[in-house]
Amino acid sequence: MARFDSAVERRVDRVRGNPHLDRVMYAASALGDFSLIWHLVSATRALAPDRRPEHAVRVAAVLAVESALVNGPIKNLFRRHRPAWEQERPRRLRRPRTTSFPSGHASAAMTAAGVLAERDPLGPLYYALGAVVASSRVYVKIHHPSDVVAGALLGVALARIARRVWPLPDAGRAR
Repeated sequence: MARFDSAVERRVDRVRGNPHLDRVMYAASALGDFSLIWHLVSATRALAPDRRPEHAVRVAAVLAVESALVNGPIKNLFRRHRPAWEQERPRRLRRPRTTSFPSGHASAAMTAAGVLAERDPLGPLYYALGAVVASSRVYVKIHHPSDVVAGALLGVALARIARRVWPLPDAGRAR
């Protein structure tokens, strides 16, 4: 795992500090705080004619369970230290209080993408946005790359479970 993290970090170090990437990655990381971006997306999406407000409630509830699991017992089980950042950050960033493994941003991103993508032609867009949010955590050096991979895999699994436990109503009953 350490070799993987080092190899990815060296590659990210080559592009870290680019003003355009800084803007995108720091914004993505900030919007991922408390799953803000996912709540905004699901609330906006719930206003679509083929959706109901309960769809946003479903996403919020699933993300609440995801956050409680990941930021509670799972992170406490591993207690991994976050990467060190010696230089000054180019943009403001909230400092997390939880441990590093797994990435809660990556887990929430893939959980939300998986739930939002159900029966939605924009599904690939949700996953792409999730990948940006997840990878931003390596770019801003808040997580090790393996934290993000583990969080993303956990999020995919949680989304699959959520879709089975709380499926969308049949298309004919959507309104």
